[in-house]
Amino acid sequence: MASSPLIDGFERRFLAARPLPSFPWRSLEEKLKNSLDSELLLNILKKTVLHPLCVKHPPSVKYTQCFLSELIKKHETAHTEPLDELYDALAEILSAEESTQCHRSYLLPSGNSVSLSESTAIISQGTTGLVTWDAALYLAEWAIENPAAFSNRTVLELGSGVGFTGLAICKMCHPKAYVFSDCHSQVLQQLKGNILLNGFLLKPDFTAPLQPSNNTPVSPKPTVTAVQLDWDLVTTEQLSVFQPDVVIAADVLYDPEIILSLIGVLQKLSACLEDQRSPEIYIAFTIRNPDTYQLFKMELSRVGIGWQKLPSHNQKLFPYEKHSEMVILRLLV
Repeated sequence: MASSPLIDGFERRFLAARPLPSFPWRSLEEKLKNSLDSELLLNILKKTVLHPLCVKHPPSVKYTQCFLSELIKKHETAHTEPLDELYDALAEILSAEESTQCHRSYLLPSGNSVSLSESTAIISQGTTGLVTWDAALYLAEWAIENPAAFSNRTVLELGSGVGFTGLAICKMCHPKAYVFSDCHSQVLQQLKGNILLNGFLLKPDFTAPLQPSNNTPVSPKPTVTAVQLDWDLVTTEQLSVFQPDVVIAADVLYDPEIILSLIGVLQKLSACLEDQRSPEIYIAFTIRNPDTYQLFKMELSRVGIGWQKLPSHNQKLFPYEKHSEMVILRLLV
């Protein structure tokens, strides 16, 4: 099947169910003006609605309907002859029932992919943790570009949500062990399902620390655990079992009230590590409110935690929006 930057752009955006205005429609219109056949649209259809990943893990029915309607509109503007395959696909999706769950899939440089079951609503069951936010994509992209930060190491993720960042790291960066965590029971249930969906086995509990060794060969699959972790209630003793080399979090600074809770759990983690070592800590977030960003840095300084802003990287792998600045801070505890 022919491919091109245009077709690849449609593929990555549709698999991840990105907002339709973000698609390269104008480029498609220009291509269609200069094309007498329908091969381009057929290739886009095969790389989106008929993509094997979408057949296995489909986006929401409403989203697919809107996408096909827009594609048909572009075709009808440029061609007088109808394209049966487009109408057949639309007829099939019109007969499908909508669900409260949908799938998003992301292609990895290895040829592998991450597929997630998510809520169709941004806020569902009292939480925003049932969907993937852009900072999770941004952090995963940085991790894939810097695999040595995670290779053969124990990673603890705070506020894992539905699991995209951790699953991408587990598939691309070869950690020794990966601990997903979240405080919301419904999010944790969804998270565990996504871990299994992507081919990982869940360790039933985390009762003993996993100490990586420099002489230990890199395992093709890490030991994976998902735990319920309330930053305000968890004790230093409970955290001491993890002994992480790396701690990460993405898009957990959406509310100023959470800042003190996050800083508190990071202090507890540092206090319980053996051999006086401090973990590497990376916090990624979208700067939606500059005041919240400044408050976070001010509170870090107040408790003696240093921070370093990592250089921004160009978007290469995942289709996230760049309307607001995204930042990764490395914290120095």
